[in-house]
Amino acid sequence: MSKNGSITITVEGSNNSASMPLLGGTLGPLVADIRKLYSSLGIFTYDPGYGETASCESKITYIDGDEGVLLYRGYPIEQLAEKSDFIEVCYLLMNGELPNAEQLEKYRKDVTHHTMVHEQLRRFYDGFRRDAHPMAIMCGVVGAMAAFYHDNLDINDERQREVAAFRLIAKVPTIAAMAYKYALGQPFVYPRNDLSYAANFLYMLNSVPAEPYEISPVLARAMDLILILHADHEQNASTSTVRLAGSTGANPFACIAAGIAALWGPAHGGANEAVLKMLAEIGTKDKIPAFIEQVKDKNSGVKLMGFGHRVYKNFDPRAKIMKETCHEVLAELGIKDSPLLDMAMEMERIALTDEYFISRKLYPNVDFYSGIILKAMGIPTSMFTVIFAVARTVGWVSQWKEMIEDPSQRIGRPRQIYTGAGVRDYAGLDKR
Repeated sequence: MSKNGSITITVEGSNNSASMPLLGGTLGPLVADIRKLYSSLGIFTYDPGYGETASCESKITYIDGDEGVLLYRGYPIEQLAEKSDFIEVCYLLMNGELPNAEQLEKYRKDVTHHTMVHEQLRRFYDGFRRDAHPMAIMCGVVGAMAAFYHDNLDINDERQREVAAFRLIAKVPTIAAMAYKYALGQPFVYPRNDLSYAANFLYMLNSVPAEPYEISPVLARAMDLILILHADHEQNASTSTVRLAGSTGANPFACIAAGIAALWGPAHGGANEAVLKMLAEIGTKDKIPAFIEQVKDKNSGVKLMGFGHRVYKNFDPRAKIMKETCHEVLAELGIKDSPLLDMAMEMERIALTDEYFISRKLYPNVDFYSGIILKAMGIPTSMFTVIFAVARTVGWVSQWKEMIEDPSQRIGRPRQIYTGAGVRDYAGLDKR
């Protein structure tokens, strides 16, 4: 960070004022450094949701919502999606630079040879009901990894942090696939080290011992893209949760489990699941116009899911990539008469032509297209957020490592405005 002048804050009606330095990063707006605000003026700031507050310094991801820009370590997401694969993106996020051929090969091997989970960890699944939500299983099993891998719980040891990172990135897909198989009542499928990360994940999700499973290159690439596009997204709710948990010195498995719990919320990781729920509630394609009219009516309370984005005020750069992939997947699978997917395509058409959507920049976002892709691939909606967690694990791990290695990082301790009762005396039961 560099200093770029200062601002002066004055308490109105008094002579109390304080100068706060303005800090600048590589990209983005200036930030007022208010760390000495309370000691100087005796006041705090109030920012519900931290929408105007930088909680940390990071070199990993940059978003410009107004311009529709997403960068991983400075590289545009469009270029990475076109030219890279998920493992290379993992290396980039964790290490800061793209690998050379030798580094990439070693990294692939390091991840690949950690994909197996401890056999005793399999027994945890027997404790869950068959109809348990897979995200509930993910929270429990990922957190339980700390009970099995004692050799990398020292967060102050660089090598132990690295091994923990490999274990999480490699094993979370295996744990996710096992949660899916458990719900189906099918046997767990062991990972295959001869497959790519995305292809191996599809294999563990879909194969059964009774017959061979052929992996479509189109579907494997689609899954790879979904993972790349969801790998990190700056200081969102789940990433901030991971950092906040990590600031206490908690072990990495507990921190990632906390991130998974935060991701579970429908306002965050459940957004693509909400898209298909919305389409199911509409019912049929002929009812879409009536639904759109309800959306336009502010008093109807009807919400539009999968269009627009809290961060991207112009367009979601990931959605453009997912749109093309979506149509490739539908063509690969020969899907032409699915009512739900027909509805989705009609919603897309309306959003791109209706003035109401265009004027408000309510373009289809990445959740809209990823939901359609996963549905077309036969993956149940309950697994959508799980796949999001598989993708985001590398982002969480990278953010956690960066935070641990940042000498200026302190334990998270937000302030509050207290609006409860003032000081009062206790009254006995006979006087209440």
